[in-house]
Amino acid sequence: MELSGARVQELLDMFAAPGANAAELLCDRHPSGRTAFTVIGADLDFVDISYGELREKSTQFAAALTALGVRRGDHVATLMGKSAELVIALLGIWRIGAVDVPLFTAFAHDAIAFRLQASGARLVVCDADQRRKLVPPGEIPTDASLPVIVARGEAFGYDHSFAELMAGTSAVFSSGSPETAGSPDSSGMSDGGTVAVGGDGTLVQLFTSGTTGTPKGVPIPLRAVASFVGYHRFGLDVRDDDVFWNMADPGWAYGLYFALLAPMAAGNRSLLLSAGFSAELTWAVMEKFAVTNFAAAPTVYRSLRAGSAAGDGHVLRRASSAGEPLTPDVIAWGREAFGLEVHDHYGQTELGMVAGNAWAGGLAEPLRPGSMGRPLPGWGVDVLAADSDVPAPDGEPGRIAVNVPQSPFMWFGAYVDAPEKTAERYSADGSWYITGDSGRRDGDGYIYFSSRDDDVIIMAGYRIGPFDVESVLVTHPVVSEAAVIGTPDDIRGEVLEAFVVLRDSAAGSPELAAELQRLVKDKFAAHAYPRRIHFVPELPKTPSGKVQRYILRAGRTTPADKPGAPD
Repeated sequence: MELSGARVQELLDMFAAPGANAAELLCDRHPSGRTAFTVIGADLDFVDISYGELREKSTQFAAALTALGVRRGDHVATLMGKSAELVIALLGIWRIGAVDVPLFTAFAHDAIAFRLQASGARLVVCDADQRRKLVPPGEIPTDASLPVIVARGEAFGYDHSFAELMAGTSAVFSSGSPETAGSPDSSGMSDGGTVAVGGDGTLVQLFTSGTTGTPKGVPIPLRAVASFVGYHRFGLDVRDDDVFWNMADPGWAYGLYFALLAPMAAGNRSLLLSAGFSAELTWAVMEKFAVTNFAAAPTVYRSLRAGSAAGDGHVLRRASSAGEPLTPDVIAWGREAFGLEVHDHYGQTELGMVAGNAWAGGLAEPLRPGSMGRPLPGWGVDVLAADSDVPAPDGEPGRIAVNVPQSPFMWFGAYVDAPEKTAERYSADGSWYITGDSGRRDGDGYIYFSSRDDDVIIMAGYRIGPFDVESVLVTHPVVSEAAVIGTPDDIRGEVLEAFVVLRDSAAGSPELAAELQRLVKDKFAAHAYPRRIHFVPELPKTPSGKVQRYILRAGRTTPADKPGAPD
């Protein structure tokens, strides 16, 4: 543990320093010929991109952003799938000290529009197949619309073409124009055209959802990357000779932090699969590219188990899981399919990963069924009593919390413009960060997850706030009220289930249920629609009017369901 403690401090000295430079730390300091990413297509065709290529192309993109008026501190949204263009765009954004706003490609227009407005984004970089989501359905862009750079497809109308911008700046660079010399300008760019924002400078504003209110903005500073690399090394045990593949989507925290940021910071190669998921394709990628270190949500492992026979050609030495609790059946299946046990890890958008069954030498220990493991180096994690901010006795249920003074990797300070929500996360004296999850701790310090206090639904590793879906359902003219819960699912872990109260003149039917499902897909996100919709005369509530979702989850609703709900 002394060695890991020294490594924690070494990472903090690097990424939390006042003069820390994201482009240098994530890209430029690595050997130019080393492969940074291998981008794989549905037919297993692939393209390697080196750190040298990333440096050159992201510098060109940074120049293009500067020419479009983007400056240090400005927010630039990215609505992009896994691709070389995404990584180039991110590094270009960070080179000029701007802030990335990741947008999940499954989001519909309204969810995207909210995040753009809340973040104050002044420009969007998007894939061509996502462009239509930036305007309300049926409308077209105008010259007053937010500027858009279109990648991986044809730009149209008032948009800028990613490829043409890159070609234009490449021509300027090759001509030796003085604009590329790296001298300081009004944006603060210097040192070869990069801005050093320092450890406290913001790289990303990522939005997270809870049960009530609108999604909250989480500012992610450069210093947070120290903790991401810590997990990369300690939790996942990614080594320099590994072929590393984290399947998570970069529109969400686990993919952004640990498929993109941590590998780049560590100078490792990371695989990016640009195609959609299938069990057969996953096995094929593992075998063709000789993946040795694999990370994914439990949903992926369950889908692999259900969808195909185990591949014979894999060479995995590490398999890890995060995003939702890992059930023992997946661990047992992993022994047969991989010849090793899948290790469960725990974290949040606001933290990164803080606890787990670590893989690294000196930290790995036999798995305990149902446990998320122990605190990772750089983190102090405990279970507090239900009614006071003191550690609960061993074995007693309580609130999972991070001990801030004992967590040198702690980086989250506050939500953007949401002081009341920030206050809910911390104890009165600020010494504990309250995760909102419940669990228990055994006598050896192993932590066991039991439930979420805030009703957030985790489906296929994605956190979905019931409020987001309920807010869409109640926009339908015949819907009076709605409540959404998560119910167990063998593949996805949880799926959404909705309880809907209709206005007096309306009647529930399978056709109306299907219409409401389409509404959620169109207005919020394609993946977040309720698989079942129950039409009920009223919702169970507290005397103060708060919906009692726990009663809905227990199936103890007082009113009977109206007929017509699909089950």
